[in-house]
Amino acid sequence: MAFAECIRLSKHFGGVRAVNDLSFKVDEGEILGLIGPNGAGKTTVFNLLTGFYRPTSGSMLFRGRELSGLTPPDIVGLGIARTFQNIRLFSNLSVLDNVRSVLYRHARYGFVEALLRSPRVRLCERHVHEKAMEYLEEVGLADRAHDRASHLPYGLQRKLELARALALEPVLLLLDEPAAGMNPEESMNLVELIRDIREKHNLTVILIEHHMDVVMTLSHRIVVMNFGEKLMEGSPEEVQSDVRVIEAYLGEEYAGAYRR
Repeated sequence: MAFAECIRLSKHFGGVRAVNDLSFKVDEGEILGLIGPNGAGKTTVFNLLTGFYRPTSGSMLFRGRELSGLTPPDIVGLGIARTFQNIRLFSNLSVLDNVRSVLYRHARYGFVEALLRSPRVRLCERHVHEKAMEYLEEVGLADRAHDRASHLPYGLQRKLELARALALEPVLLLLDEPAAGMNPEESMNLVELIRDIREKHNLTVILIEHHMDVVMTLSHRIVVMNFGEKLMEGSPEEVQSDVRVIEAYLGEEYAGAYRR
């Protein structure tokens, strides 16, 4: 049984087929790349998998369980977390509080206890602080913990969003263009970070990315989408040499450079 699987998945908006009859699977522990031109339907797939959209037809299975009809909180509770193409942070909060805000979902005390600062509240606060700092340390942001999130450079905001996703304790992590806005050196540092967190947290990862060096280096397999449909899937080597992919997305210049 596949760890996660889309079976003939479709999402139509009126006459627009954003995703159409898409099937693919991801195995446990795998990094699966999901690539294609802008408008190919990649982020729509993530919105379907995380309950933001309901499919027009088809199935989405996670550990054998159907995801269709579940709410985003339900899906997070199953162990699926994501980052977003457009960064979603609490820009006026500190870096630390952005992560703490995720961890408070485990809090088991009421309003009165919080006002009275009971021993249980103080213990919870200490635990939340320590865990938040662990996640920030992991992504290299511990020294920026007390900075306002909006003051971080764009690339570091991406890392903060990753720390927030990790704080949800997922087993399946969906990364939507995590290298966007990063220079080549930052992108390669991100590659190592994703590898490290995947190994440390035993994660399965689905990665949307336009930086081809990142996706080709990280991915075990790649699914290529075009106009909402699967164009092909295969290893990075197979994808970057496929004529259909070169014509639709990569271009001869990139494909030739990558082969060299």
